Amino acid sequence: MTSKPDRVVLIGVAGDSGCGKSTFLRRLADLFGEELMTVICLDDYHSLDRKGRKEAGITALNPKANNFDLMYEQVKQLKNGHEIMKPIYNHETGLIDPPERIVPTPIVVIEGLHPIYDERVRSLLDFSVYLDIDDEVKIAWKIQRDMAERGHTYDDVLAAINSRRPDFSAFIDPQKQHADMVIQVLPTRLIPNDTERKVLRVRMIQKDDVEGMEPVYLFDEGSTIDWIPCGRKLTCSYPGIKMHYALMSTTATVSRF
Repeated sequence: MTSKPDRVVLIGVAGDSGCGKSTFLRRLADLFGEELMTVICLDDYHSLDRKGRKEAGITALNPKANNFDLMYEQVKQLKNGHEIMKPIYNHETGLIDPPERIVPTPIVVIEGLHPIYDERVRSLLDFSVYLDIDDEVKIAWKIQRDMAERGHTYDDVLAAINSRRPDFSAFIDPQKQHADMVIQVLPTRLIPNDTERKVLRVRMIQKDDVEGMEPVYLFDEGSTIDWIPCGRKLTCSYPGIKMHYALMSTTATVSRF
């Protein structure tokens, strides 16, 4: 029997489809421990299934295709430590499946297209992150994911990206102004005419004065840097630069820098 947590910390992770949210959440699970963290995909709050969106002529990015009232009520219940019966959106069939029982853990992460969009849901969050992926990187990632994992053709992926672009600009991208942290992923400046996007730049932007959250500094008193050059430029598997952040007693490793 699962006991009710004394307090639920609610984290929102926002970003476009195919922008690396799943990878980011795996890192959070490594940090907090899977047994302490529950992840809620907000795609499950689509009010229209795939056929319904097509008939209405709208994408899943449009708020009209999502049930924010139910989202708010159920996220509030989780925040208060109560279990919910959450709907399920089936990405394979495009249909809305029967609901499943969700019991909150000490950390609940809501992730998807709109975790910071609705003011009511946003007010419940203890911390929010927006993954801001450069268009060139996003397209490369989405093509790789949708072709390899979902069986889509190259032309289908590009058509889907272009059809979603207006709604992304209108409803998804503006959420970053409300985020406590924005993580930008950008093309490298080290490789001219790079198309594989395996080497990237990352920039982290933090909001000041977030209650309960201390700012993170890459370089601080007591921090050190190790550099072991391999002599083969960007093609080797050596760790490259290791940054030791003394305050947190952790080491961040950059494979290629």
